[in-house]
Amino acid sequence: MHLQHITLTLVAGFLSYFIGSVSSQQEVFRLFRNCRYGKPDFDPCVKKAFNALRPWFKTGLPEYNVAPFDPHKSAFVEQHRGDQDGLAGYRLQLTNVSEYGWSISEVTKYKTDYKNNRIIYSQYFPEKSLDGQYDFQSKLLGSPRHTRGIWNLTLYDYSQTTTVTRVGGPGGLLKVRVEIDKIGDMKLHISDLFNGSKVLESLADFIINTMWQPGFPFIKPLINDLVSVAFTDIFNESFRYFPLHEVIR
Repeated sequence: MHLQHITLTLVAGFLSYFIGSVSSQQEVFRLFRNCRYGKPDFDPCVKKAFNALRPWFKTGLPEYNVAPFDPHKSAFVEQHRGDQDGLAGYRLQLTNVSEYGWSISEVTKYKTDYKNNRIIYSQYFPEKSLDGQYDFQSKLLGSPRHTRGIWNLTLYDYSQTTTVTRVGGPGGLLKVRVEIDKIGDMKLHISDLFNGSKVLESLADFIINTMWQPGFPFIKPLINDLVSVAFTDIFNESFRYFPLHEVIR
């Protein structure tokens, strides 16, 4: 089944973080030895094993081109809305993005969707932080604006659901969709929004961080799209061609 390849490929990707020595490899294999694809207890078994691997999310497997998950790294993410040549629109570029918090996260739900060749898992983060650089160009009623700088974001009591779908057979593209489920609180800082004015920058931080909840339903779809694009690139880079037969025999 195609779904077997996507499920086991992702399992292998998580496994690969821990294969740094013979002893660690044996330990990981023991965690997954009771997970039998297609069996009724497969999903709970994989969820339990994933959570047991959390302490090692900071490592990777360079020889298999699998990057660490804590932090996640994304060199470039771009989002467009509207028409910059018209009355209104914007282009947002995020570069050198790092995301921290995976090693303290917990997979709370895991499901194999056999019919649609995908897996779905929910994840809880007591704290997740991100940082990077941004370049924002916009036009409103024909008036252009261009700002760039650095940004950092910390999310507290945060949960998300990730859906990973294999398009086609083995080696086919992985399509990732991330949906925010809940944010307890957040702290966001964006530099250079007002031509270097620290007073206005501090005021903007205060307004955003104390009044973000009312506007969140409107920006949530934009964040979901932005994160999904980044995760699609990351998952394809690390897991699309992973040599599964060398890890799971």
